Amino acid sequence: MLAASLTLVVLALIGVPLFVVLAAGGLLASHSAGISPDILIIEMNRLASSPNMIAIPLFTFAGVLMSSGGAPQRLVNFYRAALGWMPGGLAIVTIGACAFFTAYSGASGVTILALGGLLYPILVGEGYRDRFSLGLLTTSGSLGLLFPPSLAILIYGIVAGVGIDKMFLAGIVPGTLLMIILAIHSMIHGRQLHVVKHDFDFKTLVTTTHGAMWDIFLPIGIVVGIFGGFVSIMEAAAVTAAYVIFIEVIVYREINLRTEFFGLLVESCILFGSLIAILLVALGLTNLMIDAQLPMQMLDILEQHISSPLEFLLLLNLFLLVVGAMMDIFSAIIVVVPLILPLAARYGVDPIHLGVIFLANLEIGYSTPPVGINLFIASQRFGRPIVTLFKSTLPFLALMIIWLMFVTYIPELSLWWKKE
Repeated sequence: MLAASLTLVVLALIGVPLFVVLAAGGLLASHSAGISPDILIIEMNRLASSPNMIAIPLFTFAGVLMSSGGAPQRLVNFYRAALGWMPGGLAIVTIGACAFFTAYSGASGVTILALGGLLYPILVGEGYRDRFSLGLLTTSGSLGLLFPPSLAILIYGIVAGVGIDKMFLAGIVPGTLLMIILAIHSMIHGRQLHVVKHDFDFKTLVTTTHGAMWDIFLPIGIVVGIFGGFVSIMEAAAVTAAYVIFIEVIVYREINLRTEFFGLLVESCILFGSLIAILLVALGLTNLMIDAQLPMQMLDILEQHISSPLEFLLLLNLFLLVVGAMMDIFSAIIVVVPLILPLAARYGVDPIHLGVIFLANLEIGYSTPPVGINLFIASQRFGRPIVTLFKSTLPFLALMIIWLMFVTYIPELSLWWKKE
């Protein structure tokens, strides 16, 4: 058993697809426990049949369409006209635009690929240091994970069995707080370097607002639709996909139905297919762990050494930072969340608050080695070594760690919407 487990770890390290390793782990665990492997298929079917699952491919499709259309340039123009007059204005534009795109693309790297090449030369050209620009764009690739309609929130809600609409509400204040912290840092940096500031021009703002109006209305419509009770999560996803098709094909005419649409549909299917393959096999494995009472064993060990929720949350953050550095966010949610939910409940941590803590840690993990996906994508996009990019992200990661402490130890930031 030990030799087989070590073999699976080695296979994962040398690049064997993660879903293959997880599936093999599930078969190995079922064999060791004397349980029929049919349970893996049953759990896979349960996840695939989840009513909320249909929202994931639809939101993924919308994100692919927007990144392939003209939305990146339209939004940058709008944010620049609105905020370019401020110290560090272009850096704040970067933060806002990246958060918008990550919420729709699911932090799959689309943000860095779509906006990195557009914003990097502008940032450097206006006087920002090269290291600051690289660090900002690399870490901003995971901004927006806590904003609707984030795929990470959707998956956490499905796995944890909590209301996705409540998770969307819980992420708004923490996500906004992180953007404010990074914006203040950018303003200080911009003021110190005396970077170029653009005079505010109302006519330009009106023009760019008109140009990006359909894009700007999209997140507003989703929030109002879901929280106003007009549509469910699945209906919001369907409307979002139809809306994006309409604006990119009919309004802006950035995408040609005959020559481009099918290719974008295939790209969306590949993205969702790679995600669902991992989710399905990982869920079967984690349920085997639960059946083996692994969470209860972990709880027994914790209770011997940890006596307060404060200590538990500190240990949880350290553990999740390691998880975020070793696993992609979607695999981590499926594998780890079912194991820590009962532990968190034992120490009185609300599952909604736990979700925000979990995603905040993994948001940081996107920019930390050895498996920080933002580092690899940015290295490919900007042609820089991963070590250089990691050094560039350190000031931003330090700020994000401080933000994580606020999010962890002030639960009201996540649970502000709850009635007393």
